[in-house]
Amino acid sequence: MNKNNITGIVLIALLIIGYGWYTQPSEEEIKAQQEQLAKQEEAKKKTEKAFKDAEKAKQEAAKAKILEDTTALFHSALNGKAQTVTLHNDKIELTLNTKGATVEKAVIKNYVGHNIQVKDGSKDQDKVTLFDQKDQALKFMLSAKEANIVTSELYFTASEVTDSTVVFTAEAAPGKNIKLSYVLGKDYMLHMQLSVNGMSGIFAPNTNTMDVDWAERCRQQERGFSFENRYATLTYHNTEGGTDYLNETKEAIDEKIEEKVDWVAFKNQFFSSVMIAKNDFQENALMTSIPQDKESGYLKQYQAKLKTFFDPTGKQPSEFDFYYGPNDFRLLQKVESESNFGKDLELQRLVYLGWPLFRIINRWFTLYVFDWLSKVFPMGIVLILITLLLKVITYPMVKKSYMSSAKMRVLKPKLEEATKQYDKPEDQMKKQQAMMAEYAKYGVSPLSGCLPMLIQMPIWIAMFNFVPNAIQLRGESFLWINDLSTYDPIFEWGTNLWMLGDHISLTCILFCGANILYSWFTMQQQKDQMVGQQAEQMKMMRWMMLLMPLMFFFMFNDYSAGLNFYYFVSLFFSAAIMWTLRKTTNDEKLLQILEARYKENKTNPQKVSGLAARLQAIQQEQMEMQRKREELERKKNSLNK
Repeated sequence: MNKNNITGIVLIALLIIGYGWYTQPSEEEIKAQQEQLAKQEEAKKKTEKAFKDAEKAKQEAAKAKILEDTTALFHSALNGKAQTVTLHNDKIELTLNTKGATVEKAVIKNYVGHNIQVKDGSKDQDKVTLFDQKDQALKFMLSAKEANIVTSELYFTASEVTDSTVVFTAEAAPGKNIKLSYVLGKDYMLHMQLSVNGMSGIFAPNTNTMDVDWAERCRQQERGFSFENRYATLTYHNTEGGTDYLNETKEAIDEKIEEKVDWVAFKNQFFSSVMIAKNDFQENALMTSIPQDKESGYLKQYQAKLKTFFDPTGKQPSEFDFYYGPNDFRLLQKVESESNFGKDLELQRLVYLGWPLFRIINRWFTLYVFDWLSKVFPMGIVLILITLLLKVITYPMVKKSYMSSAKMRVLKPKLEEATKQYDKPEDQMKKQQAMMAEYAKYGVSPLSGCLPMLIQMPIWIAMFNFVPNAIQLRGESFLWINDLSTYDPIFEWGTNLWMLGDHISLTCILFCGANILYSWFTMQQQKDQMVGQQAEQMKMMRWMMLLMPLMFFFMFNDYSAGLNFYYFVSLFFSAAIMWTLRKTTNDEKLLQILEARYKENKTNPQKVSGLAARLQAIQQEQMEMQRKREELERKKNSLNK
């Protein structure tokens, strides 16, 4: 490319930049645009509100007309007195209201129901109220020719009432009615069928769907609001398989779900309300999740606006299953078999076990071990035994990692001797290469100490996902801990302090203390193997490593005592293993072994392969690049002279 071409390109670039600057709107223009957009948004909201108000007025007018006209459809059903019907078994008690013919209260038995206002637990009950009339609303909306039929506005008559069954009927006219039939299963599953009789003429010929509007204010059930709120999510299951959920920390209003779903769950940490449709919920459902304030006593405001199958002839009912119960992995697997829809619902995914790799660890290892141990031991002991088992499994890797560090430690004097001529800052690459060459002579790979430790990280993360979702820990005490599923305060106060909250958790202090101890052992191990400038840099890193446990304190102070206790025990055993290995390692004997290996390699040199060969190739490439840069620098200096 010649000089003229370059000049032309520069001029074009300057013209583009100048044009962009010239056409850029001024601050006044930007402000005017923003005001215009705000006005348009406000006008849009007003239009939407006016449309909704008009629809509401239309419905009210239609309702008033029906009330005045004794011959109108559902005239008698729009007047009445609300009554309740209770279905129950030894697991759950459901209260249904004749107005709307839906469940207005769900009480789960045999679980501790915390009175959040009384912190000492003296007012706790032996049952959990999942929701009551003021918390949840469900309505089915059928689009008729003259006016929409909304089940929540109708008074139904209850019949065929037993402990596990009830049929609600709303009369539209002689021979015309809507029926909602309920059957409570042996556990936590409620079966429901909705059908119309003799009413096909009031619907448009192409009618084949109905609208479902389901809303709930999700109650705070546990003492740790922030921790429980992290696990409270509106979750749904795609018909093609797999679950997804709305963001648990951000506000989501009428978020469109493009795929078909077969169930929607209003979930908190340990309990859920789930609605399952036999014929799926159609595409473009609208889901809402709004986080609530801590003082409100609620976690989230949920809403799901759905469409599903409806047969106006009444030949085929719309069928639903409702699950009101605990998020227990094994229980959800068992209860799913009660559904007769013939679907793989994957309800157990309500228990979040982590991303795919971590879910595999928890699904096929942690769960089985946890189930087996919990049949014999209390939960605190179970956590200790799981930790010990994991330490036994990972011990060979830990030992390999430690021995790699020990080899580098005993070779430190030889490394210092081999690299003493590379003390200048510009010689750091040469120094690193000399160190690697020295390690290669003795058959030592610095990376061999890192890889085994990285393999253990998925276990730590897997347990981070498993413990907070293990309902078996809920209400279980151990030593000083009243409830392993929430924090264990040693100090509490009424004000919520930034980053700290309103309490100090003892298990969090123990976890952070064990973290400091483990970090100290790790730093000592690293310091003993550092050479030259690396040792100086390590002194600076030491303070950062010691500050990390302090950061963990502010992060984990609100986490469950069970999780903090597990991390405390794990780090304590890790520090003990490291200390034991340090005391039982004979440095002189280890150095003799390395010296013998050096002589053997010198006599019978072996070809470097695998990772070591790739590292060696990278080093040689870097050396060649460094040599070329130095040669180029010398040529420039000679030309300048």
